[in-house]
Amino acid sequence: MAGQRVFPLSCVVQQYAWGKTGSNSEVARLLASSDPLAQIAEDKPYAELWMGTHPRGDAKILDNHISQKTLGQWIAENQDCLGPKVKETFNGKLPFLFKVLSVETALSIQAHPNKALAEKLHHQAPQHYPDANHKPEMAIALTSFQGLCGFRPVEEIVTFLKKVPEFQFLIGDDATTQLRQSLGSDSQAMASALRSCFTHLMRSEKKVVVEQLNLLVKRISQQVSAGNSMEDICGTLLLDLHQQYPGDIGCFAIYFLNLLTLKPGEAMFLEANVPHAYLKGDCVECMACSDNTVRAGLTPKFIDVPTLCEMLNYTPTASKDRLFPPEQSQDDPYLSIYNPPVPDFTVMRMQVPGSVTEYKVLALDSASILLMVQGTVTASTPTAQAAIPLQRGGVLFIGANESVSLKLTEPKDLLIFRACCLL
Repeated sequence: MAGQRVFPLSCVVQQYAWGKTGSNSEVARLLASSDPLAQIAEDKPYAELWMGTHPRGDAKILDNHISQKTLGQWIAENQDCLGPKVKETFNGKLPFLFKVLSVETALSIQAHPNKALAEKLHHQAPQHYPDANHKPEMAIALTSFQGLCGFRPVEEIVTFLKKVPEFQFLIGDDATTQLRQSLGSDSQAMASALRSCFTHLMRSEKKVVVEQLNLLVKRISQQVSAGNSMEDICGTLLLDLHQQYPGDIGCFAIYFLNLLTLKPGEAMFLEANVPHAYLKGDCVECMACSDNTVRAGLTPKFIDVPTLCEMLNYTPTASKDRLFPPEQSQDDPYLSIYNPPVPDFTVMRMQVPGSVTEYKVLALDSASILLMVQGTVTASTPTAQAAIPLQRGGVLFIGANESVSLKLTEPKDLLIFRACCLL
């Protein structure tokens, strides 16, 4: 139909080794719910579901009138659907990639560059940094979701240096003393001391790291076998990470970085230069369109320790301050808005009780992608020839300024996420 600007999408599944296998994965469960013919292999990892126009995973349009096109092809021919501000600001392209992640194995100690550094890295090493864009990200938990994010308060790191001699050995006496003396000093002195400590750790010789990590694993394992809790030094997590990545220096990063366990609906925002890692669980993620990741551990991929140590924001923060709370919409009692301080994306969460028979999706001056996590509806809009059935795992592209009405076909609560660009 000419002018149609709302249609369902078939999205791209990525089977990375760190993903949850088979029906343990929320990605696989969403896929199976949205497509009864989908064959889920219980021995394969279902790590990510991509909803967007990425070159390595462009969503396909599920509509008889335009089904031969990918979303990227269609947007290239219909740039006005983005909305005038988005079209102008992002050169006629969708500026975000929307995802669901199911994480079973830790997903690298990493950070993302700002735009200036991204341009520099792309120029110097395009094989490792394939574009010149920044890559801010936001993760919103669907299940209990564990991750590392930002540097811990210095007091916590100093405590670990006392309790974990293997950790202190790698940092060294001088850097340890500098960090202890920075307590109570200004933020610049603490950040400088933290930089020194982290850099000493990350530049440790591989042989020495393996020796110290084996000593720590042996000590924790013996204490646990004797019935003693080692949670004051994150014993369970340390053993898990060592089992996943034996001898990896990233195992020691847990003593530097905040450990967050997000409840469903809680979020963390990963701005440029913030060290982080996803450890376990299922989440919705939205990110700027980029593949620029600087890694330093817990990964088989390319590691760039000098760049990471140089670029990081070493400002310590309490773990509770790493949470990114949504704002409640003034216009819609069922709508929460996660609006990060970057122009590329915003995520909305809609929790609609089953007693509501019809729900109006707000029209925005931005193209958006809507994911149905829970519930069954039919979507109707002025530009669609017929109502679009949408159930758990269903995905809808909505052009700018399009109004969509969702009629509940079952009296069950809805949980919907929507990615957009609010300029």
